[in-house]
Amino acid sequence: MSEPSSDHAVTRASRITRLSTELANQIAAGEVVERPASVVKELVENALDAGATRIAVTVELGGKRLVRVEDDGDGMNPEEASLALERHATSKISRLEDLAAITTLGFRGEALPSIASVSHLLLRTRARGASRGTEISVSGGVTGSVGEVGAPEGTTFEVADLFYNVPARRKFLKSDGAETTQVSRLVTQLALGHPAVGFTLTSGARRLLQCPPAASLADRLFQLYKDRPDLVEVRKAAAGLRVTGFAAALAGPAGGPVRGPQNIFVNGRAVKDRTIAHAIVHAYSVATIKERSPEVHLFLEVPPDRVDVNVHPTKAEVRFLEQSLVHEVLRRALSEALGEGPAPEITLDDVADSGSAQTPGSSGSVAVGATGALGDPGQWRALAETPGASVPGLAVVAPGDGQTLRDMVREMRPASVEPAPVATDRPLLPLGQFRDTFIIAIDDDGIAIIDQHVAHERVLFEQVMERLTTGTLESQRLLTPVVIELPPAERQALAAHGPALERLGFDVEEFGGDSVRIAAMPALVGMAACETAVRALAQDLDGLDQGSAIDETLRQIAATTACHAAVKAHDRLTREKMIYILDALQQTAHSSVCPHGRPVILRLSRHEIEKRFDRV
Repeated sequence: MSEPSSDHAVTRASRITRLSTELANQIAAGEVVERPASVVKELVENALDAGATRIAVTVELGGKRLVRVEDDGDGMNPEEASLALERHATSKISRLEDLAAITTLGFRGEALPSIASVSHLLLRTRARGASRGTEISVSGGVTGSVGEVGAPEGTTFEVADLFYNVPARRKFLKSDGAETTQVSRLVTQLALGHPAVGFTLTSGARRLLQCPPAASLADRLFQLYKDRPDLVEVRKAAAGLRVTGFAAALAGPAGGPVRGPQNIFVNGRAVKDRTIAHAIVHAYSVATIKERSPEVHLFLEVPPDRVDVNVHPTKAEVRFLEQSLVHEVLRRALSEALGEGPAPEITLDDVADSGSAQTPGSSGSVAVGATGALGDPGQWRALAETPGASVPGLAVVAPGDGQTLRDMVREMRPASVEPAPVATDRPLLPLGQFRDTFIIAIDDDGIAIIDQHVAHERVLFEQVMERLTTGTLESQRLLTPVVIELPPAERQALAAHGPALERLGFDVEEFGGDSVRIAAMPALVGMAACETAVRALAQDLDGLDQGSAIDETLRQIAATTACHAAVKAHDRLTREKMIYILDALQQTAHSSVCPHGRPVILRLSRHEIEKRFDRV
């Protein structure tokens, strides 16, 4: 093979050229400025780094026409203002070593020149204590006028006609409304991440957000989302890490964790991180197998030298030095918070608003007649109806026709008129069953309504998962194996998860054609439920992702097994059985929901009852 000619070599080398400064700036801008929300993010983060206590954001046409960010931070003198618009000029780091422990939101010195290269930018700033301010205009990266100006302490940036000189980029922007929505979400997130700073957001003539400085994260959450009893507080410190925030309770208004935004902050920086996302999923999956995207607002504080924020141009990703440690601390923080989450409460107003008839002239009292749920004869069974079943100190009667809920509450009062001492550790005491489906119980905190099936299911699920940590579940051989037919996909699913099934006490094998043979079942599952339990398992396992981890498979099988082993709706329970379920439930983690996400218990608080009797 002949050697390439020298001319040819020169020709190939000459293809590499230096980009013009203008083109290089626009390419760099593309990494930092994707849309108006990107501009807002960079400018607001600069304001936060400057110590601002109040930040005002204004957009027009979704930010395409104008983005204005005003702050009351430290401001800049004339020299600093000019340098701030040069690439890689920053006050936040000065040495290579500083990259190992970044404590500010910005640090690269790229945002301002990148924005200025694709817009008409106006900077107006006055340093704290200075008598005059500075104003600089830049268009397409070219500096225009520079001069003194009267201005308040702090800094104002006006970014007009974003991407005016990059039409290919501008045509990919969404509608004005869509871009405004992105800006609104971003400012809301930034406001949540920095409660001590006041935020306003204005779009045209509309005020979209107004949050004065808040004393705490809880106050800021109330400003943004109003009262949220469906969130539980998260608080944990371990191994030099600190986790705070709020997360969706297991028992939300829709029967499980409420879906919503997931705001994650690491050292005050909003990020998206796979390690944190997996820890959230794992914490909730231990309590419920139902797939959800639970609302969380979590703040992780990590020593700056144990996290790398210099991973992506948008600074939206981080890399942890001790990834597994971060995962474990977050998972435990969430698990502990979820385990302590309260059961959802109902009020008499809630009952009245649900469509039940009200007695004339009453306020929130619910009429319970012959056709009403609580007053239907035969639907309420007090423990006094069960031989040998009684609750000391309680006079329990079945409500008659035409009784109101208030009347029924009166009849369930203690027999003694002396107030009982408050004992918060007192267990739930069962009064009876409603429709042979719900256990009605009391404690010092009020009245509880417990779904007996899902309560028992939660208890059995936790017991099964605990036993799995020490080995396999006790199994029972069938005297006569049961043969059932299943669709091909479900048979394949059972075969694919054979080892997991064996750990839980199942012996299921293919039996030719469309049939499978059941030779053994977990001891806690009754023989009568043998076929239905295996059919349900086959369907559930067929619905699992092919790449599901073994622990996820075991949780699915355990949940299905517990469901079929638990007492059912319409099962009449003895007093002893009710007491067993209630006592076991109170000692069980995540007792507010079953493994499938259904609510276990509703409460009518003592305060609500006393309020309705004008006692508080």
